[in-house]
Amino acid sequence: MKAFVTYFTVKDHFTMHCAIYSQESLCNPVIPNFKHGYNGIFAEACLLEQHQFLSPELNTHWYWDVSKRMSLPMDIRLPPELLKKLQTECSPPSKPLSRMSRRASLSDIGFGKLETYVKLGKLGEGTYATVFKGRSKLTENLVALKEIRLEHEEGAPCTAIREVSLLKNLKHANIVTLHDIIHTDRSLTLVFEYLDSDLKHYLDNCGNLMSMHNVKIFMFQLLRGLSYCHKRKILHRDLKPQNLLINDKGELKLADFGLARAKSVPTKTYSNEVVTLWYRPPDVLLGSTEYSTPIDMWGVGCILFEMATGRPMFPGSTVKEELHLIFRLMGTPTEETWPGITTSEEFRSYLFPQYRAQPLINHVPRLDTEGLDLLSSLLLYETRERISAEASLRHPYFKSLGEQIHTLPDTSSVFSLREVQLQKDPGHRASVFQQAGRALQPLNFPPALEHNEYLPGIISGRTGENVL
Repeated sequence: MKAFVTYFTVKDHFTMHCAIYSQESLCNPVIPNFKHGYNGIFAEACLLEQHQFLSPELNTHWYWDVSKRMSLPMDIRLPPELLKKLQTECSPPSKPLSRMSRRASLSDIGFGKLETYVKLGKLGEGTYATVFKGRSKLTENLVALKEIRLEHEEGAPCTAIREVSLLKNLKHANIVTLHDIIHTDRSLTLVFEYLDSDLKHYLDNCGNLMSMHNVKIFMFQLLRGLSYCHKRKILHRDLKPQNLLINDKGELKLADFGLARAKSVPTKTYSNEVVTLWYRPPDVLLGSTEYSTPIDMWGVGCILFEMATGRPMFPGSTVKEELHLIFRLMGTPTEETWPGITTSEEFRSYLFPQYRAQPLINHVPRLDTEGLDLLSSLLLYETRERISAEASLRHPYFKSLGEQIHTLPDTSSVFSLREVQLQKDPGHRASVFQQAGRALQPLNFPPALEHNEYLPGIISGRTGENVL
């Protein structure tokens, strides 16, 4: 039987609904509601007019093979003429598309073109970038358009190049998705998925009183995304509630990778001016320029404290004040708690009082015993002793979420499990998601680097990480 396939409009990124008609009968579908997707997530759909068929020789296997081989979202509506072109001109389905064929095909669909996206309003503006809420004509989904202005004399901001280079290779349910990159002479536009809120706004909207069950689910998602990065030797370096985006399903995603680094050498030296002060670890505050994944884990601990208490843990306004707040709560470090600290000239120059560590339970009474143990493990002075993201996921604190959550594919949401559901927050005032979504933080980039010549290579994947 030769088949005609109709399109459906879908409401998520995972599923395409089709109806298959026989060549003999165009009135009644042979399979009226053929669902195609993965992870068990299916959306409702509406049938378009029945005369919109693909050509008879094209079948669903070819359609999905092409979509998969081109790494397309499942809700992209491939034009029939493009499918014909791919079938006749490209390599057989068993072989991957060549880079040239894939790039040309993506351009035919509409990727890499400003006219594919409609601006709906400005979300924010920084020194070098403006973020707009937008809509994709390909999927009808909302997107966030980060428009980075390119100065011909200076080139592209190094933070923008880092973000493009890293996010192109990060595919995870708890990391914001970079859908498209549009490079013109005047601007570089990064097209991200649009999320309704962030953790800071979430806390504000629930009166800074979250359900401890929700704290656990958000914490697990944060660690899940971060573990994925760390396994690939990528440090985020700027974790804070504003950089943790949340959609209306409660899915939390790491965003704003402008300060992230690909850590290819364990002893690589970086600038110590990289992390928002409140979430900066003491080793970086004291001038350390040799650090690894533990830099992110200290920030995770501060965020756990903030979710559990509704207030920032160490809200210092200067480096000295930040260190003072840390030592007053966690105890002034000694050779026992932080080997080598007494030889640090920076540390000795501050002449801090000798504080004793205070019991964390006095400051986070709503956190259970396992939660307090995890928090303590995240906030250790000695970086080599600080718990890793991967080990944190297996901490007894998360035992109540079940074992199945540890076996999910990287691209599957934790909410694909029936037993994982958010609860109503005690301080809930109104819908957390009624406000306009902030989507992505407009960055105030540091001085740009002369890297314009690298952009085409980074966008196409030809340039390696070492260019940064």
